[in-house]
Amino acid sequence: MSKLKEKNWYPWLVVGLLWVVALLNYMDRQLLSTMQAQIGADITELQSAENFGRLMAAFLWIYGIFSPIAGSIADRLSRKWLIIGSLVVWSAVTTAMAWCTTFEQMWWLRATMGVSEALYIPAGLALIAEYHTGRTRSLAVGIHMTGIYIGQALGGFGETLSIGMSWQSVFHYLGLIGIGYGLVLMLLLQDKHTLREKALERRQHAATAPGLGSSLRSLFRTPAFWVLLFVFAVPSLPGWATKNWLPTLFNENLDGITMSTAGPLSTISIAASSFVGVLVGGVISDRWLRRDVRGRVYTGAIGLGMMIPALVLIGLGSSIVSLVGATLFFGIGYGLFDANNMPILCQFVPDHLRSTAYGFMNMMGVFAGALITQLMGAWADKGAENLGLTFALLGGVLVIALALELIFLKPKHADMKAEHFHS
Repeated sequence: MSKLKEKNWYPWLVVGLLWVVALLNYMDRQLLSTMQAQIGADITELQSAENFGRLMAAFLWIYGIFSPIAGSIADRLSRKWLIIGSLVVWSAVTTAMAWCTTFEQMWWLRATMGVSEALYIPAGLALIAEYHTGRTRSLAVGIHMTGIYIGQALGGFGETLSIGMSWQSVFHYLGLIGIGYGLVLMLLLQDKHTLREKALERRQHAATAPGLGSSLRSLFRTPAFWVLLFVFAVPSLPGWATKNWLPTLFNENLDGITMSTAGPLSTISIAASSFVGVLVGGVISDRWLRRDVRGRVYTGAIGLGMMIPALVLIGLGSSIVSLVGATLFFGIGYGLFDANNMPILCQFVPDHLRSTAYGFMNMMGVFAGALITQLMGAWADKGAENLGLTFALLGGVLVIALALELIFLKPKHADMKAEHFHS
């Protein structure tokens, strides 16, 4: 098995293995939002949209706080075992949710899940970036991201599944599947560099290589990194809003549409279009990079530009054609943007700091998601029109992110190296 990673096709096997992890990750998150009614029938506190927003936000706040720590850990320890540990722990928590009978129990379990899931994304994306060079990096990340969107789409069937087998059974079996898949990763997933190789490299460069503290200071003295934090965080507002509240918006704004229909319709629309967006965005940016070092920045900016009018239409639309059409347009734009976040980061941050840097980016994005999720829950209790208005206003906020990306993100390298970064 140690020779496996030397095969020419193994970098793509890594993408495939982590694709399943991403699917399980986001299927779990989406199921909760589409099973609200069934869970609320047994846990009465969750009949309130505000309380449900608090529950979803609990996961996000903890997830965000722990993300930079998780990123730093992923840069210094085995990314393979961090990924496996993260998957197994959050899957065990998912299984445990089947026995919840109170709001407090579910709140603490979702908070625990926030810690475990924070370990995955920085380690997973950094591992993909290690195996894939500049010519295939955006496409590889984009393919991985399709797992997120497929998981989100499958999660849209939460109400359908819960009616057929109970919401407890849905959590129970999904958790067991995740634990079982952890065994598959133990056999097939390999680190690009072993811990022994990393330790040897640190010893060889101990005299000249800066320590973690110095590296972090260099990271936060980089103006482009602050811009990346903002540009990543702002689109996370509508990104998380669509994940957590788009089914509710469809249900309330479309006459005659029940949640069992609104859930799949909304999640499949945005997941299918995002699927297309990340694949197209990955191919375009990898090719554009060969002609212009800002190719990935431009591709992400096109995605942001598409999301702005789409959000206005989502917020103001009242027919199935306008809502679904706007959702499809938003999803394609979000996919173009999403496929290039980690690849753009690699143009400004060297390998030994990428998980840490992405951890901070993830923290900002998740904090934005937690804020909007909780606020929209409170607003939803005061009237359905508030949800639509919020989506429309978020389009205006994205204009700022688009301007900053185009003005300030000017990479000099297709792949930042440590010697360039510290000099």
